[in-house]
Amino acid sequence: MATWNDVRRIALALPGTSERSSRGTAEWRVKDKGFVWERPLRRADLEALGDKAPNGPILGARVADVGVKLALLAEDPNVFFTTPHFDGYPAVLVLLERIDVAELDELIVEAWLARAPKRLAQEYLAAPR
Repeated sequence: MATWNDVRRIALALPGTSERSSRGTAEWRVKDKGFVWERPLRRADLEALGDKAPNGPILGARVADVGVKLALLAEDPNVFFTTPHFDGYPAVLVLLERIDVAELDELIVEAWLARAPKRLAQEYLAAPR
């Protein structure tokens, strides 16, 4: 089970990342482009999801493209979901309490790579780990 502290630790370990608050929720950005953010459900989301609306902390995460989004949604619908607000948009919503930390780490790094400037992403990928 992952926490906001895990999100913060993973995101801020990536080069060029900053954290800020927007509309009272946390978001992490690379060179001023958001890649993961806190995303509580809004009234329209709750209405659209009905009885299927989850409880608990929700992370929004950019993905490389809509194909990746669809794959994640199909792979684990107990962890990943979406709302009509994100239709056609390369992002997924994540039930933070249902994702393990290793999977969260991979998701955040991929989100960062999708938004980071090309040179910064190449330097990150080339660095030894």
